[in-house]
Amino acid sequence: MSQDNVSALDIARSLPGIFRRLPAITRGLYYYALKNENRELTLGTLIESNARNLGSRPAILFEDRSITWSELDGWANRIARYLQDQGLAKGDAIAISLENRPELLAVVAGAAKLGVACAMLNTSQRGKVLEHSINLIEPKMMVVGEELVEAFDGIKTDLKTAHPQPFQFLADTNTLNAFGDAPTGYANMAEQVSTFNSDAPDLSDAPKMGDTAIYLFTSGTTGLPKAAPGSHRKFIMAYGGFGLMSLAMKPEDVLYCTLPLYHGTALLVCWGSVLAGGSAIVLRRKFSASAFWDDVRYYHATTFGYVGELCRYLLNQPPSEQDRNHSLTKMIGNGLRPSIWKEFKQRFGIETVAELYASSEGNIGFSNFFNMDNTVGFSTAPYKLVKFHDGTRDPVRNEKGFMQEVAKGEPGLLIGEITKKWSFEGYTQKEATEKSILRNAFKKGDAWFNTGDVLKEIGCGHLQFVDRMGDTYRWKGENVSTTEVENIIDGSGMVEEAIVYGVEIPGTNGKAGMVTLVPHSNGREFDVNSLFAYLRDNLPAYAVPVFVRITHAIEKTGTFKYRKVDIQKLGYSLRDGEEVYAWLPGTDGYTLLSPELVSEIDSGGVRF
Repeated sequence: MSQDNVSALDIARSLPGIFRRLPAITRGLYYYALKNENRELTLGTLIESNARNLGSRPAILFEDRSITWSELDGWANRIARYLQDQGLAKGDAIAISLENRPELLAVVAGAAKLGVACAMLNTSQRGKVLEHSINLIEPKMMVVGEELVEAFDGIKTDLKTAHPQPFQFLADTNTLNAFGDAPTGYANMAEQVSTFNSDAPDLSDAPKMGDTAIYLFTSGTTGLPKAAPGSHRKFIMAYGGFGLMSLAMKPEDVLYCTLPLYHGTALLVCWGSVLAGGSAIVLRRKFSASAFWDDVRYYHATTFGYVGELCRYLLNQPPSEQDRNHSLTKMIGNGLRPSIWKEFKQRFGIETVAELYASSEGNIGFSNFFNMDNTVGFSTAPYKLVKFHDGTRDPVRNEKGFMQEVAKGEPGLLIGEITKKWSFEGYTQKEATEKSILRNAFKKGDAWFNTGDVLKEIGCGHLQFVDRMGDTYRWKGENVSTTEVENIIDGSGMVEEAIVYGVEIPGTNGKAGMVTLVPHSNGREFDVNSLFAYLRDNLPAYAVPVFVRITHAIEKTGTFKYRKVDIQKLGYSLRDGEEVYAWLPGTDGYTLLSPELVSEIDSGGVRF
């Protein structure tokens, strides 16, 4: 069998490990399969349970701070009481703009106890994109960290809010001991919270498993970010499916998380796994390849949360005698490429790779439960892999209007059937939700969620990720909407037309953003670095196109559609009459590409 196949023999070899995990698996199945949305089992009750049973054990480790489960629960109760005092109640929402630090988890936990949902703002967003994300939710309050006040101040006057004190400030310090000074226009949240007691709040209408706990923002497939609601049930499923079934987490486990907590992989998967074990989560604001293993050793981490790009960065570090001098044996996340999977495990001594596939809004998930190589695992949800039109996320329909499954082993568009059991929570915008639903796919009246991703089966019901399709690409572990970037570019007033897409760079994960544009013919010379400055002001860094192609016209079809596939195939190659620029690592602007520089990029000599 090739290294990309999973056989029955491979499954059989994994059974001894499965048997050792059987008690955790049995518990995990119970929580994963719970469907009673009216049950009072929520993120808040999970924390309360750990506080009762494991109160003195660490729940959060951050820099030199250690917060126990009892301390976290008491902190969350004070926050809940403060929000309650401010008039917030079940069904309301607040927005959170904080970097990875304990305050973020405490606020989410406190809000969860009331049934108040937290909109997890992407800390890279700026300007119009940030304003749009917040106004999608219309939160009663916005909790802003000192580290992000500057970005927030630029949009405060454009936000919709009706609360008398909507802007809450948290100093960039240990706010359990020091409150700092709140800027003008902000309430000092930590100072106010400290005045409340740490008993659980009194509630007349307690939150239920089916209530919304969080909003995660996704680029989706078109347009500006969409807000995907996540119920408490998603935490319960992660608790059972990942924390117990995949990782068998225990109180002595420590999970090292450098992924941003506004991502579902960090907040739901990593924290949900930690909740299941009564384990500790180590937070770091941002990933550092050079500091990674020192941190792992310092905190005695046993597990870490990853995306594929992070693993590639670690492999790119010079080999060291210390590569296996650590306690890390498990990892959970997504995007680990088959090309580096075994090399990563062997070099660093990793035993369990709990690769998964899921999306913030989707109704389908896969988990590498049997710890096979090069697979996202299998799913108990109903799904199909169907034929699709190249360069789009649109399925092919036959003469009867129905979709067609691909042959076994062939790449296909993944779609998940929407049923009562496998519901689709979708987005806050009904039209965006409807666009993600494929109707009458195999019979009249059926409905399926379109993931927009291409996967293939590699044996025994196990799938392998192939690529993202259509109007979204993935770069630096983030999904980027081409339409969102195009709209921002259009707003610059510098271009007549622009088309954005992802291109592959050898030696990197995902696809780097590229724009082909026609400058505005307004009599002024086009300045590519004026465009760069505009993009940096209005987009997260990962969404700023890495390459820019300047041309005189963009070819279209007879029906005035861009020939996106043909343009994408060109990549960043040079051709007569056009200029191609690149945002090179360590620079603060675009650099004109030469044949020599293109060759250096192609050979992996430029580390993006």
